[in-house]
Amino acid sequence: MRSIAIINQKGGVGKTTTAVNLSAALAASGQRVALIDLDPQAHASLHLGIALGTSDRSIYDVLTAETRFEEIERQVGERLAVIPSHLDLAAAELELAGEVGRELILRDRLSQYLAARHDDPLDFLLIDCPPSLGILTLNALTAVDEVFLPLQPHFLALHGLSKLLQTIEVVSQRLNPTLRLTGVLLCMYESATRLAAEVRRDVDAFFEQRKGANPVWGRAQSFRTRIRRNIRLAEAPSFGKSIFDYAPQSHGAEDYLALARELLGVAQSDPAPRARAIAPHDDSVLID
Repeated sequence: MRSIAIINQKGGVGKTTTAVNLSAALAASGQRVALIDLDPQAHASLHLGIALGTSDRSIYDVLTAETRFEEIERQVGERLAVIPSHLDLAAAELELAGEVGRELILRDRLSQYLAARHDDPLDFLLIDCPPSLGILTLNALTAVDEVFLPLQPHFLALHGLSKLLQTIEVVSQRLNPTLRLTGVLLCMYESATRLAAEVRRDVDAFFEQRKGANPVWGRAQSFRTRIRRNIRLAEAPSFGKSIFDYAPQSHGAEDYLALARELLGVAQSDPAPRARAIAPHDDSVLID
């Protein structure tokens, strides 16, 4: 099983959009996927049509009580399960502050969940992290093996990157020696603009210059797939659907399926796993 945390301390960079639609793309490709919504805003949950009430249990109860993953898991597709979030999760930062081993709670609960699924093992586990580097994000980093970093191609794209890399390195050294930054994903990408091309070159150069210098993130690289700016991706959450259920013929669906293929090592010329997931045209409008 591949376990991946999708993080960026900046908001609005396509983090949740990537967590949701990459999970859906992997599931559409025949993989068994679980998505953990670890963001108190619960946008990943809402994106997939899960709106919890005040009495419903969520990942908050897993972290702060004795609730098991199996008790709150929601099946949203044939091969896609979601561990939903709730606004209550915002209080977890304070409630866990005095707990011994607070950075390891998610890892321990997750190991129990995976053991319970031994007859139906996952292929991928993705975690949508909050836009911060607090206790919740630390819990995610101790529970996974890989980190994906979505970036928006603008001139502040690399701002704060060194702090994030330092955090990943510290967690790897002290709490999770298997943790690695796998790659950077450019979202809201407009290939026709000079700025997007310049940021892409800057990101590539940043990691190329540091290649091999650090075992934690020294082998990270930009994904070949870039997620184009696409209005359908922005619309899909309001309908509680992934891009594949909302607009399967859009560029957004095409790009996230291409990213799933890249993860799975599938040649881009191979036929799509589901014929309806990709079409050669896009009727959507680009956002300026």
